[in-house]
Amino acid sequence: MLRQLAYTTGLALILSGSALAQEEAHNDEDVTLYRVFVGDHAAPRITAFDLETPDNRWTFETIGQNKLYGVNDGAAVVAVQSDNDAVHFFNSGISLHSHGDHSDIEIADPAAVKETLTGPRPFHVIDHGGKVVINFDKGGYAEIIDAHELSHGELESKRLPQARAHHGFVAPIGDAWVTSVTSDAPVEGDAAPKRIGLQPVNEDGTPAGDVATCTAIHGEAFSGAYLATGCQEGVLTVMAGKDGLVTEMLEYPAELPSGQSTGTLIGSKSMQVFLGNYGAKGLVVVDPVDEPHFRYVELPFRRVDFALDPANARFGYVLTEDGTLHQVDVLDAKVAKSAKVTEPYSMDGHWNDPRPRLAMAGDEIVMSDPKAGVVRRISKEQLEEVGSIEVEGMPYNVAVVGGSGKVHEGHGESGHAHSHDHGEDQVYKGYFEDSQIKDRALSDWEGDWQSVYPYLQDGTLDRVMDHKAEEGDQTAEEYKTYYEIGYRTDVDRIEIQGDTVKLLTDGKPLEARYASDGYEILTYKKGNRGVRFIFKKTEGDDAAPQYIQFSDHKIAPEAADHYHLYWGDDRSALLEEVTNWPTYYPSSMGKEEIVREMMAH
Repeated sequence: MLRQLAYTTGLALILSGSALAQEEAHNDEDVTLYRVFVGDHAAPRITAFDLETPDNRWTFETIGQNKLYGVNDGAAVVAVQSDNDAVHFFNSGISLHSHGDHSDIEIADPAAVKETLTGPRPFHVIDHGGKVVINFDKGGYAEIIDAHELSHGELESKRLPQARAHHGFVAPIGDAWVTSVTSDAPVEGDAAPKRIGLQPVNEDGTPAGDVATCTAIHGEAFSGAYLATGCQEGVLTVMAGKDGLVTEMLEYPAELPSGQSTGTLIGSKSMQVFLGNYGAKGLVVVDPVDEPHFRYVELPFRRVDFALDPANARFGYVLTEDGTLHQVDVLDAKVAKSAKVTEPYSMDGHWNDPRPRLAMAGDEIVMSDPKAGVVRRISKEQLEEVGSIEVEGMPYNVAVVGGSGKVHEGHGESGHAHSHDHGEDQVYKGYFEDSQIKDRALSDWEGDWQSVYPYLQDGTLDRVMDHKAEEGDQTAEEYKTYYEIGYRTDVDRIEIQGDTVKLLTDGKPLEARYASDGYEILTYKKGNRGVRFIFKKTEGDDAAPQYIQFSDHKIAPEAADHYHLYWGDDRSALLEEVTNWPTYYPSSMGKEEIVREMMAH
């Protein structure tokens, strides 16, 4: 039923390592660069500097105190000035482009985007699915900004109105949108309207579904296929389903301390898990799928700030008011180690009093220390300070962007986009050496995945076919016929967790556990090649296939962002199939995201 990818498809460009031409390899330089943006507590000013060379420093004037967010993989920075009704934007000067087992990095000076947004009390910022969404709490609307254009210095936005102004958020979920909502009951004086839940809406703000109850809704984060938000009753999760959005209330269990709730959540990018606050002296690890959904981590003192490590999802870090930094083991839900890193900062007083803020930068934790007037660099392994950087004024809110990548000759500090037409696309096209191939684990395909076949059937992908016709040698209708054969499948969704694979047809699952059975190299008529990574059933439903085979243009370990899956009971027969290749993208992606991804490449 399922077959091998034809390497002429126009899907997203996914490249594996060692793709650079041999003659160009000596021109590449590996660079790790983290750039820190710091907002002053009192002065309307942002200071930016390179972490390893802080003399590379820039100052930007704003009109108020700034809460900073790195967006679009750090290519841009958003500066929200809630008390001054303004939002400023910056090109960070660091752009990362992933190519399989390496990334390219482009470096330039940071620069302010000329255009700004103004409106009544901007607050929550969400960065997801190519959109940056800013809620204007006293305006009763959210501004939706194109993240790609923002990273190129252009501010393109449109407004999504809400039924009532309130402190809340708007978020994209696949093709849908959700907004926090309030009660219609009148309020007196300066009292805030009561927040009661989350509702699906259209992009023009009109309701598209019922309100899911979430009393005092606050805080939001994405992880895997899920959006999660904190409520008095528990944590409400939302995901895109076949027939619309699916919501579930994960109620706080009785063993958690009573009278507390979660209002701030951070979502992991590499595991489907959330880390949230719970009361003044606790954290909760939230698993949206498996029970127990909540695991509590008690802290010795009240929490000042916390962060998740994007480089190692097992750990988070939390600073408590006694000046101690704690490493939290997310998998074991416990404090793994602790160390004193600054003087005490009491949590008594106003929520916006100057206190340290945390951000991650590779192997380090970056911590602002307002009283000391420095930004501290702390090793995340030893929890020891490895350096400090003086920052004028009172450093407060902080955002870190950057990472590691290759700088190609002629593109080191220019800031100009470089061409990707050199040899690095050869692996994608099927030209590589056997020595480049490495075994891969099932975890490379972990997640919740949707078939793109329904989108071909309902006309969503017609624009993709038109785009192919403009550049190719067939008509749009001929391309559609070709992909009709290629994408065809009745398995509309696949869930992969650990060694378990679940194939769903109309919601009915076939589930089994699989172990690696190596890989096979296929050679095609035109001379290019492909690699099938094969897994064999070890136990599970009788009707589940004996073998599954992945093809995703990669030839070495790396997480997939789309793939083609082949399944059946005859290992060899599957390797002969090259015309039908059902294709899967993350279930969290909407139709428009998939169309943009396909057309971009």
